[in-house]
Amino acid sequence: QVQLVESGGGLVQAGGSLRLSCAASGRTLSSYALAWFRQAPGKEREFVAAISWSAGSTYYADSVKGRFTISRDNAKNTMYLQMNSLKLEDTAVYYCAADLSRSQFLRVTIYEYDYWGQGTQVTVSS
Repeated sequence: QVQLVESGGGLVQAGGSLRLSCAASGRTLSSYALAWFRQAPGKEREFVAAISWSAGSTYYADSVKGRFTISRDNAKNTMYLQMNSLKLEDTAVYYCAADLSRSQFLRVTIYEYDYWGQGTQVTVSS
């Protein structure tokens, strides 16, 4: 069993920055791809960014490319999302997820991820 716990969310003004963390327990995730998704009120959960087990590969949604950076520290069993130049439309609950399939490809749909955290709220104000 895997437990994922997100932290670091909060209220920030547009143009500001936040750093989210996702700590894993119950199982080492160093062999698996991880990802961030988000869900705004009234909208479906959407892909934000993914990172391979070695951190050698990353992939971003077009909406966050150049502003967000995904990273991981396998020694700490933790993943991060550095969010800069935040916009009002970045407001959402952010979830981390783990893909235990060991696929060579980074995945972008919610159905391909096996474990999820409970989410952390990010609110961007004007």
